[in-house]
Amino acid sequence: MTTHRGAALAGIALSAILAASGMPARAADEGTPYPSTYHPLPSVPTAITNAVILDGRGGRIDGGTLVMRDGKVVALGTDVAIPEDATVVDAKGRWVTPGIIDVHSHLGVYPSPGLRAHSDGNEATAPNTAEVWAEHSVWPQDPGFIRALAGGITAMQILPGSANLFGGRSVVLKNVPARTVQGKKFPGAPYGLKMACGENPKRVYGSKGRAPSTRMGNFAGYRAAWIKAADYKRQWEEYEAKKAKGGEEAEKAKPPKRDLELETLKGVLDGKIRVQMHCYRGDEMAQVIDMSKEFGYHVAAFHHAVEAYKVADLLAENGICAAMWADWWGFKLEAYDGIRENIPFVDQAGACAIVHSDSEIGIQRLNQEAAKALADARKAGLAITKAHAWTWLSYNPAKALGIEGKTGSLEPGKNADVVLWSGDPFSVYTKADEVFIDGALIWDRKDPAHQPVSDFELGQPGEGDVK
Repeated sequence: MTTHRGAALAGIALSAILAASGMPARAADEGTPYPSTYHPLPSVPTAITNAVILDGRGGRIDGGTLVMRDGKVVALGTDVAIPEDATVVDAKGRWVTPGIIDVHSHLGVYPSPGLRAHSDGNEATAPNTAEVWAEHSVWPQDPGFIRALAGGITAMQILPGSANLFGGRSVVLKNVPARTVQGKKFPGAPYGLKMACGENPKRVYGSKGRAPSTRMGNFAGYRAAWIKAADYKRQWEEYEAKKAKGGEEAEKAKPPKRDLELETLKGVLDGKIRVQMHCYRGDEMAQVIDMSKEFGYHVAAFHHAVEAYKVADLLAENGICAAMWADWWGFKLEAYDGIRENIPFVDQAGACAIVHSDSEIGIQRLNQEAAKALADARKAGLAITKAHAWTWLSYNPAKALGIEGKTGSLEPGKNADVVLWSGDPFSVYTKADEVFIDGALIWDRKDPAHQPVSDFELGQPGEGDVK
């Protein structure tokens, strides 16, 4: 369990905070077996004034005002009426942005401290483990969530690792304190399916003397699995058609036997689960795109995508995002052709470019990673504005996750997921002063009462503390 520090020291659980808000925990995702129980924490009407506002869609407002109420963005601009009951924050000299969304995180499944006892990100027991769900490994007490919050992260996708061709389902979380993973789950966010191509699966299983041990073995494994999934989908469609007809045929109809692995793959074929694919080389991305067309599904994003610049036109044509690092390269052969201009080159080709972390350290300063990519863009002669570069951190990640209608930009009616920065967020000297999630102040750099702390970090009472 994580709670606000003041509440934790007073022995008050998060459930008490929720009860005090008048919002008892209830299922937010009806019909799912592990529904979200998330509810926004209490908030007050808030107006941030005199700020430089980046709206997350490429717009910039100097000397602007942002108004939040009931967890939503109400208005923003230079001529905005401030409600009489609003708490007013004078942000002169400071910047406001949408919260950062990290599409590639392993927080909770590879938590800190990094011990084997809770290293739960890779079910490396078979090339296809589509049946596993990352949320069943997430440890909500991971202190990494709080470190990320201090860096302006308001939401993230938690993925299984990349040992397997099919690693399992991902989950999208709101970066709020909660006792359970269900209390952090982003209501209504689609699940993802983690897939991996290239060196990782062929190394993991080839070293065990098992298939796949080559890239052609990787693709054969994918295709065999999709063939089974397509047949499973057909069986369910035939059953549902018989039930819909009614009568004697409906009474005799028996549903296919549930298969958790195929259930996830069917979800992809039905367009309900989004493919999030670890892939470095441009040529492999092109082959995966062909395979997605063979079996009728869509790749939401290629992750790491070190050679995305080589196939940026294909990504743009097929509406596929690339989630990339600013400057990681060369740590294995498939990462050898990385270039520092990767992110801006993909962006300039008209594709969806994203800055991601894949690191419990990098997630704490993704704004600085975006700043690196922006600096390299300008060195290459690309006139990319800071306002546009912020799309790499908020709107584009939201788009890859299928939640862009709810968050990722500062627009009236959207969730008030907002960061107030101490200065220009593209500066290494800037820190997140305040972080709001659904309008609730979750982090305040200057107020310990709004600095969550993990029960794990509180520790246990010493012998002298026991009465």
